[in-house]
Amino acid sequence: MSPSQPALPTVRLGHGSQYAHLLRLVKAAGLLDRRPRYYRWKMAVTTALFLGGWAAFVVIGKSWWQLATAAFLAFVFTQLGFLGHDAGHRQMFSSSRANYVVGVLHANLAIGLSYGWWIDKHNRHHAHPNEEGKDPDIEIGALAFTAAQARGRGRTAAAVYRYQAYLFFPLLLLEALSLHLASLRALARRATRRPGWETALFAVHVVGYLTAVFVILSPLQGVVFILLHQGLFGLYLGCSFAPNHKGMAMLDPDDRTDYLRRQVLTSRNVRGNWLTDFMLGGLNYQIEHHLFPSMPRPNLRRAQAMVRQFCQVHDLTYCQTSLLASYGQALRHLHEVGRTPRLAGA
Repeated sequence: MSPSQPALPTVRLGHGSQYAHLLRLVKAAGLLDRRPRYYRWKMAVTTALFLGGWAAFVVIGKSWWQLATAAFLAFVFTQLGFLGHDAGHRQMFSSSRANYVVGVLHANLAIGLSYGWWIDKHNRHHAHPNEEGKDPDIEIGALAFTAAQARGRGRTAAAVYRYQAYLFFPLLLLEALSLHLASLRALARRATRRPGWETALFAVHVVGYLTAVFVILSPLQGVVFILLHQGLFGLYLGCSFAPNHKGMAMLDPDDRTDYLRRQVLTSRNVRGNWLTDFMLGGLNYQIEHHLFPSMPRPNLRRAQAMVRQFCQVHDLTYCQTSLLASYGQALRHLHEVGRTPRLAGA
């Protein structure tokens, strides 16, 4: 493996485990085979949209119509993020170096996120989904996902958590800013595998983005453009990730659940069609993705029926619901957790 490509978690299982059996079925069906032609087409289309969006930005010039451009680019940035995610899981190419190059170009250069920092964070999430103290995706100070978190962060935080279900979507407007700042801190600490390249590409993005905005737009228009673009970018990202695990089973730090059950019971699929697959970047097949992180995105739909049937045979709960229902489940969980400190005190 190339030193430029961080390794994803390795799962060691007995030869006769249920997961090993499912893995053999999936491999026999060719569902772990790479799909480079699909990804070349996907990258070409998304890059064209990215360049087209910025070309429209230049042509439209100093106008409030640029708010429409900001909304369009928020959509494109998220689609680029999905491609960076797939590269991070080595879904695209057999070459680790090729996946790494695609990842840093889409993350650091195109959308201003540190690919190396995100890979490390995402690896830990995949290894410990919804596990308190180990999954970084539930270690968010602004939200409490367990009663222990809600009780252990002070009275002021506990008072805010009572309303966290109402604050959840507004907070997502700050998600892109949070990711940019976390990337900047990681690069400043040189906490990535290739900090020189990542920092250079990140700097090109930041300088190019701010220069384009404030050279073409007035200062007020520029500020409003950035707020709208980054806010919608964060909202779209958050709305794509929120259905995956929020409101699903939470695991204690000393949990010893086997890999198959750990991944299935903490994940939720979103029911839909080709448009759902496109808008959510294939993350609506979260169960299949967590069981087989390197499975190419277009193969997830084909794997779903096999995985669902396997879970039914082994009496393993397979959660799938609509997009709106998934948000409802996540918000109910946040509401219940947020009320815990008050009820305990009473």
